[in-house]
Amino acid sequence: MLEPVLVAVHHIGSTSVPGLIAKPIIDLMPLVSDLAALDPERGAVEALGYQWHGEVGIVGRRYRTQDIGGRRVAQLHFFAMGDPGVLRHLAFRDYLRAHAGIAAAYAAEKRRARDLHPGDHQAYGAEKQAWIDRVEAEALAWYRRRA
Repeated sequence: MLEPVLVAVHHIGSTSVPGLIAKPIIDLMPLVSDLAALDPERGAVEALGYQWHGEVGIVGRRYRTQDIGGRRVAQLHFFAMGDPGVLRHLAFRDYLRAHAGIAAAYAAEKRRARDLHPGDHQAYGAEKQAWIDRVEAEALAWYRRRA
C-alpha cells in the first residue's frame, strides 16, 4: 500500500526499551523516501484505522494515531530518510537500551512527572522535557562515536 514510499519501520518510545515503564501504546517510526510522496497516501493510512494529525509541533514529522475502544494503542511518527529527527529518536532509544542506569533514571523521571501532573499528558511531557533534552544530547554524542 505505501510501497515504494515506505523504506523502513523502527520501534521507538518507552516500549522499545526492555524493562522501562511505559504506557501500553506502541510508538513506531516509519521512514519514507519523501514526505511529499507520503501525504497523498492519507486515505490509505486512514483506511488502516489511523487518524492523520500532520506535524503536531515537530517540523518534518507526520503524526498518526490509532485508538481502539476509545484508548490510544499506537502512534506513528513518519519521517523522511535523513531527517535529523530520525537520528535523535534512534540515538535516544539505543542509549537507553545500552545503559540500564540511564534507563532507570528515565523511569524515575517519568514517575516524578506523572506524580506532579496526573492525567495531564501535555504537562507530563513538558515536565520531563529538560531531562530528555540533556540525555538526548549525551545519546547523540554516544551514537555518533559508535558509527
